[in-house]
Amino acid sequence: MRIGVLGTGVVGRTIATKLRELGHDVLIGSRTAGDDAVPFAEAATHGELLFNCTAGTASLEALGAAGLDNLAGKILVDVSNSLDFSRGRPPTLAVCNDDSVGEQIQRAFPETKVVKALNTVNAAVMVSPDLVPGEHAVFVCGNDDDAKSEVRELLQSFGWPASGIIDLGDIPAARGPEMYIALWLRLMGAVGTPSFNINVVR
Repeated sequence: MRIGVLGTGVVGRTIATKLRELGHDVLIGSRTAGDDAVPFAEAATHGELLFNCTAGTASLEALGAAGLDNLAGKILVDVSNSLDFSRGRPPTLAVCNDDSVGEQIQRAFPETKVVKALNTVNAAVMVSPDLVPGEHAVFVCGNDDDAKSEVRELLQSFGWPASGIIDLGDIPAARGPEMYIALWLRLMGAVGTPSFNINVVR
């Protein structure tokens, strides 16, 4: 599959590397082309499916640069979190409570099939869930059921078992996983490693 990964940080490059290992044709998009990255618009045009791995506070601007027409009709896996470090650490959430970055993207790009996923674990665990022993969960949400099914299959190719992928419903459900990042940051400090996750016990 042709996939565009928007964002050249640790998350974007980790996901792009995994996708290439799985045999996908991947272009990484950035604000400024260079090294192995191309402009956002070129990566978005290339991809049949896209990943938004930009910072949540910059996602709308980055996706705007990618181009409305280049995103239309495509699945966009939104991995972003709206962390605001302007007042130091720990960061606050720039978007929360009655909105989410996932919803903002869906409103701005109504013809794009936005699926929120993977933002509740660190980059290494996103693509190698076996780094965390035992059963643990990852979440998806979005308005298009077929898009979510396709993302679930992709997550399974990363190593996530079907039983561990929990569908939270439509895109407003993105508020929960995005606000969880505040707890995730405190948990990372408490357990002393970013390679951890949670499970839903029932």
